[in-house]
Amino acid sequence: MSDVTNVPNDVPGNPLRQLTLDQLRQRTSEKWRQYPDDVLPLWVAEMDVLPAGPIAKAVTDAMAMGDTGYPSGNAYGEAVAAFAAARWGWHDLDPELTRPLPDVTLGFVEMLKLVTSPGDAVVVNSPVYPPFYTFCALHGRKVIEAPLGPAGRIDFVALAAAFELALGRGGRAAYLLCSPHNPTGTVHTGAELARVARLAADYGVRVVADEAHAPLVAPGTAFTPYLTVPGCEAGLAVTSAAKAWNLAGIGAALAIAGPAAADDLARLPRAMSNRASHIGIIAHTTAFREGGPWLDALLPALEDNRRLLAATLAERLPGIGYRPQPGTYLAWLDCRELGLGPDPAAAFLERGRVALNSGIPFGTGGKGHVRLNYATTPEILAEAVERMAHTLN
Repeated sequence: MSDVTNVPNDVPGNPLRQLTLDQLRQRTSEKWRQYPDDVLPLWVAEMDVLPAGPIAKAVTDAMAMGDTGYPSGNAYGEAVAAFAAARWGWHDLDPELTRPLPDVTLGFVEMLKLVTSPGDAVVVNSPVYPPFYTFCALHGRKVIEAPLGPAGRIDFVALAAAFELALGRGGRAAYLLCSPHNPTGTVHTGAELARVARLAADYGVRVVADEAHAPLVAPGTAFTPYLTVPGCEAGLAVTSAAKAWNLAGIGAALAIAGPAAADDLARLPRAMSNRASHIGIIAHTTAFREGGPWLDALLPALEDNRRLLAATLAERLPGIGYRPQPGTYLAWLDCRELGLGPDPAAAFLERGRVALNSGIPFGTGGKGHVRLNYATTPEILAEAVERMAHTLN
């Protein structure tokens, strides 16, 4: 087994150049065990990085002292508030209006349960993160799509029509906003989000914002938290360190309420917060408090990979449509011109031995598309594109 323990992950560097393919294949996570070893896995949202040094130390220290009980206190909310003030200029985030949660998906489900009932409608911007569909249906909510526009941005005519349709069914309605957007990587502007708040208020629709990818927004692009725009006071949001610091296996998330939603958040069952992992909260709190230098090293590396992906696709697979966006490490690729049918991911896997996410589960607009995770080494990324090109041969 290769030794990776001496890789310096506690100082700034390129986190995407610290591990070899052989070292990555030692992992036992879903990304690396779902497919045979001859497949390059660029699918699920897991980065090929080592943990930031402060996070590894915090978790190791907790385990060493047996600090493995139930969570207590509000360190997570305080850490997010400090991070949001420093990074996003959000200086009035009140930690008292936050609650810990087991993970982001359960988080947005619990927020929707606070403002809707079974049988009510939830509006989403397709194509969108597949659990938006599956978990809403699981809890008896009807999903109504407001497809993104051709440039991958919110189509406000479609959004208004979806609000009307949602409310026309009777009952209440919510808008589950993915911000930044997964899978497109679109970062909604402050003006767009303020328009969302106005439209939601006009229709009486409650907004729940999934902001899991927010810390990953590239330098030079402003991320605007939904709960900072005019008219957002009745909104709810969920955030996490899981995506930006690669902590999906140490789950935790944080619910945040706008001032007018404080009573809603107060109805969150205490058992839900108690189900959050204590070790997860330690890891996530440390990420927001001490993980800034590591994140600052990661973001330029992701930007380099975005450029590499765009250049190699243009050279080797010019038929693929790709619009690089700064809001995540996921690329939404339009493969309809390649003639690979409605699910090109199946062809790339079978013929090219590259695992990508099929676009079909992402809803309307997903057919003929794939989602590619480029948070890997440049060498693996370049090899994956080469294999995809050979698929056409």
